[in-house]
Amino acid sequence: MSLSMTGYGQSAVDFQGYHVSIEVKSVNHRYCEVVFRMPREWSRFEDSLRRAVQTRIGRGRVDVYINKENNGESPDAVLNHAMVKAYLQAAEELKPYGIQGELTVRDMLSLPDVLVSPGGLPMDEAQQQEWHDALLQGLNKALDGLVQMRSKEGAFLVKDIEERLGRLESLHSEMAELAPEVPEEYRKRLRQRIESLDDGSLAVDEHVFGMEVALFAERCNVEEELIRLRSHLEQCRELLNQKGPVGRKLDFLIQEMNREVNTIGSKANHLTLVNRVVEMKAELEKIREQAANVE
Repeated sequence: MSLSMTGYGQSAVDFQGYHVSIEVKSVNHRYCEVVFRMPREWSRFEDSLRRAVQTRIGRGRVDVYINKENNGESPDAVLNHAMVKAYLQAAEELKPYGIQGELTVRDMLSLPDVLVSPGGLPMDEAQQQEWHDALLQGLNKALDGLVQMRSKEGAFLVKDIEERLGRLESLHSEMAELAPEVPEEYRKRLRQRIESLDDGSLAVDEHVFGMEVALFAERCNVEEELIRLRSHLEQCRELLNQKGPVGRKLDFLIQEMNREVNTIGSKANHLTLVNRVVEMKAELEKIREQAANVE
């Protein structure tokens, strides 16, 4: 079943004294684009988390928001001893240059990265893996909600598109019935026009008359276009029942159907047939708008 590209999911994880909230939003996009917004100390996990999203989402722009709050079980800030030692060492190295003065506690605390959140401290491999697993678990839970919404929205899109395809198939049947009548109606109109102009001095060559009708019948023959149009309609129905991203293929088929319909409209010199062409183009435009949000 086709999915919509619009969806939303959220989750929360409590881990090591922090409440981590995760939101995932997706909208339509030509490709699969994943954008993360999360604390800087978790940037090391971005590539792995992006791959997790891409295994669940085939197409669309996905925005992932990860925020953390202290739940009271962990200090808001701790001293970064490695950074303190680096600042003190740098101060000692500056003394040979004649720079006087001593670093005070106030000076030290005002320097960047001296006070950091516990999550901002250097982690060993075991700690990194623990945080990665916790974030991945929360992300997958949020993706479950996102996929569920995309599936629900996709079902509505498929239902609407299938109903419109039914209307197109009905119009196609009417056009297939009307197409053979076009040359015969032209022959009758041409005969009536000649007879209305004939004052007795006009000699009608039946052979020339027949050639004219035959040439018109060849010019307005839309049988090939109707066959291709029927094929495209069948392929559209098949695509809607396939798994995986089908939106780009569907968009291509809609363009091809538009091309065939335009050709029929330009070749058919028949009012009723042209009216059906106009109705078909209106339905195709509505399908195109809906298909723009199919994954």
